[in-house]
Formats: sequence, C-alpha cells, structure tokens
Amino acid sequence: MTEITICPKCQSDNIYFDGSMYICPDCGYECTANEEQDAELDNTPRDSNGTELVTGDAVTVIQDLKVKGSSMVIKRGTKVKSIRLTDEPTEVDCKIDGSSIVLKTCFLRK
Repeated sequence: MTEITICPKCQSDNIYFDGSMYICPDCGYECTANEEQDAELDNTPRDSNGTELVTGDAVTVIQDLKVKGSSMVIKRGTKVKSIRLTDEPTEVDCKIDGSSIVLKTCFLRK
C-alpha cells in the first residue's frame, strides 16, 4: 500500500489514514489507496470542484489569497480570464491587475 502524504484535492499535508481510507480534515476529501494511485496517473489540471481546466478558460477565485512578496490580496470572487496551464498540473499562470501570477488550482472554480 502506498503512503499518501499530501491531499490530492487541496494539497494539504494534514491527510491521515484511519484504517481503511485516507482522510483530509481540511477539505473533507476521502479516498482509498487504489483511488489515489489512479488519481496520480491522471495529470489533467482540475479546479476545486474537479472540473477539467484548459488554456484560455475563465475562472473565479474561491477565497481571499495573500500574494507572497507583496501587500496585494486577491479577493474572493475575482474573475480571472485566459488562464495558461503550466507544467505542474496543480498550478495555472494568469494576469490579475496587470501582474503575472501563478495560482493553485484548488483555489479556483470554473
């Protein structure tokens, strides 16, 4: 059985094994080890609801995000147009207020 250390949905490291399933207390995600192995093989970028993302999509930010290295805060409900996929399936590149920013897909909704 493979040891899961990071939640595949929210990327939190608080995931734990309760004897039969892996559970993330932060987002409530539950899966068995077999489901996790299947999910690892699928590298398609997905938003917080599991909807597949493609380059050019418009998404909405689902919670307030502080931008590291600046005093900028991206407010919940901010619409982001024309996202670009990166090599990392959990990240997308976009422009907000003229600034190029990389956002985690777990904070986005299509």
